[in-house]
Amino acid sequence: MSGRILPFRLGLGRGAPTADVPRASMATAAIGSGSRPPVSGDPAGAAALIQPSRAPRFRELVLPHLDAAYSLARYLARDPVAAEDIAQDAMLRAFRGFETLRGEPKPWLLAIVRNAYFDWRRRARGWDAVAGGEVEQAALENAVDPEQETAETGLIRQGDVAALRAAIETIPEPFREALVLRDLEELSYRQVAEVTGAPMGTVMSRLARARRMLGERLGVMEAAL
Repeated sequence: MSGRILPFRLGLGRGAPTADVPRASMATAAIGSGSRPPVSGDPAGAAALIQPSRAPRFRELVLPHLDAAYSLARYLARDPVAAEDIAQDAMLRAFRGFETLRGEPKPWLLAIVRNAYFDWRRRARGWDAVAGGEVEQAALENAVDPEQETAETGLIRQGDVAALRAAIETIPEPFREALVLRDLEELSYRQVAEVTGAPMGTVMSRLARARRMLGERLGVMEAAL
């Protein structure tokens, strides 16, 4: 799979946004331009946001990954409006905590997006820990070598992008997350483990199961045509 085919993109700094993606938020655009983003009810956050020395480095290192942040939020939330809010929240959190950045900025930012998504989900409908445990157990029981799952790559390159996105969104969350991070955003297994806080073996089993489920869903789609 290619990280340049399926992720949702904002296109900030590379021309107009794509038709199915809303424009970047005012707060994110303000960070990108170096001006002060609108902040209300958060004096500490506002103080961090107006530090002028932080903006150029943030713009250089983190802002180029805004597309990836939105893409992950969109695939996790499966809601374009919520994804924009999650991505904006994550970018503001990243800007406020920019001094904590160690290593590569993209995995660091995507971990923040993931946390922002979980916070949004808790607010929206609560946390279902039992269901999450059942999904994880299914992943471990069906673990295979993820590098052996290659048939889906050809299907993705030949298929309809909208249908493929829809198929990915039907995959249960832990597997979908691994698929997006590894195959769409092209993080290494180590980076996916760092972002998700899961052991490497769990990441590989989730990815293998996600690829298998995606292949099954694409097969159903093809049979229905």
